[in-house]
Amino acid sequence: MAQKVTVALEDDLTGGPADETVRFAVDGTSYEIDLTAKNAAAFGKLLAPYIKHARKAGRTPGRRVGRTASTRQRSGDIRAWAKAHGLAVSERGRIPASVVEQYHAAGGGH
Repeated sequence: MAQKVTVALEDDLTGGPADETVRFAVDGTSYEIDLTAKNAAAFGKLLAPYIKHARKAGRTPGRRVGRTASTRQRSGDIRAWAKAHGLAVSERGRIPASVVEQYHAAGGGH
């Protein structure tokens, strides 16, 4: 039995269908928000004056964000579990949250 998992984005402001995920950071904290193209454009327009006068910041030494061996192992475990249960997952990239939730609900990771 094959199963297809579909991820549908919902605009976090209006609740309707979203077109994209916008990522940004403020005061060292990263955020992401799902928005329609119109709301994403409005967001960009609001930030434009600040971005115009800002400078790009490099990564802070010692705070490198990366995947650890345990994170890679966990992802591999989830992918193997999903495939064994007929769930479609890619070999690389982000694992859908619904698949991760099913994995944990089935006792995975314990």
